[in-house]
Amino acid sequence: MTTAMTPVQRKVTRPRADALRNRERIVTAAREMFVEFGPDVPLDEIARRAGVGNATLYRNFPDRDALVREVVVSVMDRTAEAAEQALAETGDAFAALERFVHVSADERISALCPMISSTFDQFHPDLEASRERVEQLIDEIMERARRAGQLRTDVGVGDLMVAVAQLSRPPAGTGCLSADRFVHRHLQLFLDGLRAPARSVLPGTAATMEDLRQP
Repeated sequence: MTTAMTPVQRKVTRPRADALRNRERIVTAAREMFVEFGPDVPLDEIARRAGVGNATLYRNFPDRDALVREVVVSVMDRTAEAAEQALAETGDAFAALERFVHVSADERISALCPMISSTFDQFHPDLEASRERVEQLIDEIMERARRAGQLRTDVGVGDLMVAVAQLSRPPAGTGCLSADRFVHRHLQLFLDGLRAPARSVLPGTAATMEDLRQP
């Protein structure tokens, strides 16, 4: 006679708080060192700056690609969250746009994103999801600012991202961080130039993100 077996209820294990803190320390240290030295910085050095052992780093990130991907995703997610928070707090689309631009500079998004454009898998689902979230959010905020008469009508998301990239670098590993003190000043000059009414006629047409992806 066969006796029916009662399914064993397995307890779902969750990462311990200290494990989550270690992971965050690794990502923070990696972001800092990728900006300072470029994507080829030794992983052992990242572990040392994070204050964790090599085994802990590799337990969280089995290879360099996984770590770079997590760093870039976390940066894009934080910039999107900053814009969303500004919009929720103020209801002001242009203020949300300003918050996104300045936080992007602080997070070094312009120095980190090129790391996934060649040697790393830029089509990884995690990267695509974060990238789409940022692009859609900023496109919606810019459209809302246009409708409110705050934003000139002849600029697109591509124009914004090109300017942020150009004004908030130096590129990773160049050692030109002394220019940092000018970044937010020049970004604010650029943002003031986005306000409506436009003071000039721009050559060409508004750039989209698809334009930027063309070779």
